[in-house]
Amino acid sequence: MAGRAPSSLFRRKRAVAGVAAGLASVLGAGVVAGCAVDGAASGGAGSAQRTKAAGVLLPTAGMRFDYQIGGGYTPPDGVRAVSRDREDEPAPGRYNVCYVNAFQTQPGALGWWQGTHPDLLLRDGEGELVIDEGWDEVLLDTSTAVRRARLAQIVGDWIDGCAESGFQAVEPDNLDSFERSKGKLTQDDNAAFAKVLAARAHSAGLAIGQKNTTDLLDRRAAIGFDFAVTEECAQFDECDAYADAYDDRVFAIEYEGEGEVGFEESCSAWGDRVSLVLRDLDVLPAGEKEYVFRTC
Repeated sequence: MAGRAPSSLFRRKRAVAGVAAGLASVLGAGVVAGCAVDGAASGGAGSAQRTKAAGVLLPTAGMRFDYQIGGGYTPPDGVRAVSRDREDEPAPGRYNVCYVNAFQTQPGALGWWQGTHPDLLLRDGEGELVIDEGWDEVLLDTSTAVRRARLAQIVGDWIDGCAESGFQAVEPDNLDSFERSKGKLTQDDNAAFAKVLAARAHSAGLAIGQKNTTDLLDRRAAIGFDFAVTEECAQFDECDAYADAYDDRVFAIEYEGEGEVGFEESCSAWGDRVSLVLRDLDVLPAGEKEYVFRTC
């Protein structure tokens, strides 16, 4: 989707203990150990709920949300849920969603893929790499069970890393890469890979969010998705579909200057159902000149 922004490629020290203690304070329920929190299901906005999978916490509808995949910073007042890049550290005391580019290469990472796993990069009929031109990212090849299994080893390690860092959930991006694959990938291919990633996330104690593409909403249960992270659902008139599918457990990002639907109008239409945030297109950290952050 045009609104998606690439995450940064930086590394920081992990702070698992601090995040766990802070989350316990926010949830106001027991002790966070392996992401299991007793009594969390009773909270309202700003809390999280425990799902049937032991130790996996779901976000609660109405949690004020910030999208920080372009670089972490102190969350604005009232923010109780944050999405950050997998190589960033979680925000202490918040419900943290880990951004993982699971279906395409990260900006700057193509050389690593070419050097270590060139056959996992999608190619067209002429052997040329299939590229998401909007973000200069090469699509990963999910077209066979063998390739999906090999990709799952790589991406699965990233998901495990999210859990080790202290995140509570993961959002695997570019689920909709089949739309940009020149016919080389299908919905079935990506759904099958997503199902493997969901199982890996749950085994690591993480909830997993469906990132975009209403085309796969009817498969959410079979795949194992727990909530949704959407970009520009108001612009594309999709917010109701996600909200209905996930009982309003939806983190929705709109981008400044994109489309014809203004943020005030989006808030009026959906602010009481989904957690809406307005960000600048590059999702810059606070303090940068073009930084934008608003919630309903």
